[in-house]
Amino acid sequence: MIKYKLKCKKCKLSFDSWFASSQEYEKLKKKNYLNCHNCGSITIEKTLMAPKLLKKNWKENVSIKNNKYKKINEKIREYQRFIKNNFKYVGNNFAYEARSIHYKSKKNTKGIYGTASKEEIKDLKDEGIETEIIPWIEDKNN
Repeated sequence: MIKYKLKCKKCKLSFDSWFASSQEYEKLKKKNYLNCHNCGSITIEKTLMAPKLLKKNWKENVSIKNNKYKKINEKIREYQRFIKNNFKYVGNNFAYEARSIHYKSKKNTKGIYGTASKEEIKDLKDEGIETEIIPWIEDKNN
């Protein structure tokens, strides 16, 4: 795939377009299949394009992004430890257990966590039962 910056000679609009190859661009241009999406003109031309070059500090930018990713992961793991230590794990029975607690048929002083489908979470919300979706990172050591 190749991306070209194109310009309409009639209305001067510049826009990007993707082609399978440079030959594909030439073929479409020759058959007058290229047109301006603003004015409909077929007087479309390629403009000068500069190749995208990596900056000298690209390794530093990657390192910064990796550090941010590591910090986010550590914060999620910190939340997970807190949840595991302070809430009861109910597995796939989350929706049932949440309803039991909400409708008071089950007295529980400890909060719960577990898994539920998007539809179950929507149903709980519709019933006025507050839930939160928390990103969960599986422990690879187990």
